[in-house]
Amino acid sequence: MNTTNKNPLPAPGYLERQVDIKALLTGKSYFLFGPRQTGKSSLIAHSLKDARVYNLLDNTLFLDLNRNPGRISEELTARDKIVVIDEIQRLPDLLNEAHRLIEERGVRFLLTGSSARKLRRGGVNLLGGRARTQYFHPLTVKELGPRFDLKRALNSGLIPSIYFSTDQDADLEAYTGNYLQQEIVAEGATRNIPAFSRFLKVAALCNAAVVNFTNTANDAQVPRTTIYEYFEILKDTLIIHELPAFRKGSRRKPIRSSKYYFFDTGIARQMQGRGILNEGTPEFGGAFETFLMHELTAFRDYRRPVRLSFWRSTSGFEVDFIIDDHTAIEVKAKSVITADDLRSLKAIAQEHRFKRLVCVCLEKRPRKTNNIEIVPYQDFLEELWS
Repeated sequence: MNTTNKNPLPAPGYLERQVDIKALLTGKSYFLFGPRQTGKSSLIAHSLKDARVYNLLDNTLFLDLNRNPGRISEELTARDKIVVIDEIQRLPDLLNEAHRLIEERGVRFLLTGSSARKLRRGGVNLLGGRARTQYFHPLTVKELGPRFDLKRALNSGLIPSIYFSTDQDADLEAYTGNYLQQEIVAEGATRNIPAFSRFLKVAALCNAAVVNFTNTANDAQVPRTTIYEYFEILKDTLIIHELPAFRKGSRRKPIRSSKYYFFDTGIARQMQGRGILNEGTPEFGGAFETFLMHELTAFRDYRRPVRLSFWRSTSGFEVDFIIDDHTAIEVKAKSVITADDLRSLKAIAQEHRFKRLVCVCLEKRPRKTNNIEIVPYQDFLEELWS
């Protein structure tokens, strides 16, 4: 399978991200959590040039601090107002030292990681509310600007090093092989590597769908109770996002199960074993929906803490995204929207009074039919981020 883009984009020196980490750290310490290679290190190098950085992927440093966590306080000087500890989940005991330095010296810490699982489940000191949490995501349309290309984004995903790669398939394969399987297992999340590997492919095929846990357990050849645990692992390690069901409404009975989306379209495609995605196929439509989920999730975590959900009735109507209780969004990867494409939006309008009903699609110009807005995805995202 060769889907490598034949027209690679030149990698930019640095893309301005939507997280102003320097501004966040003016008054508080922060945890910065995001999947690997999403650009946390580049953000730190660009924004916190004067900060002291401890990278726990450096094995020599890791061993030194593991033996003597107090070494950090011995090395800090009066000039060190901001301290970065990268991959904090590798050495959770350092949080006790960070807590002490926050209290005694007023140091502000940026504590980064690709998973909060070990921190939460190990019962370690999470700084007693002295640090807030910021989530970090792959690139957004707003960050890429004129470098954004939809087909490239849906196939390669939006992890910076892969989006700009000259061999995207090789990099996606390395990411899924080295990180999703080995590192999750290395965290101690599961010891049954073959079972978890089978589950990962099945979970990828469930992307952008309501999961039938019984069928998933049968396909992955593991007990149903284990499937629940495995989905929690993917949520804790930020590989998937859960989208809960919207339950308001009175005329049609809604389903209550959640939908799950992989954090990146390229990772999902690689794990599904699919070739290049072309417009007009169901696979392209699923990737387009996953891409919109990524943009909405990043907007929620970077700009405004909106509630995201979806709606599906037991009779089969489905609306992809609900923002708070005011906007219903149906996503269609189609360049011509017909009345049949708007049936679910019309159905949910009878259930709940929304300020806006929007169909986000591939049409070229916005229009309105009755009370439903048909909006090109570029216009929708420009409005969202503005």
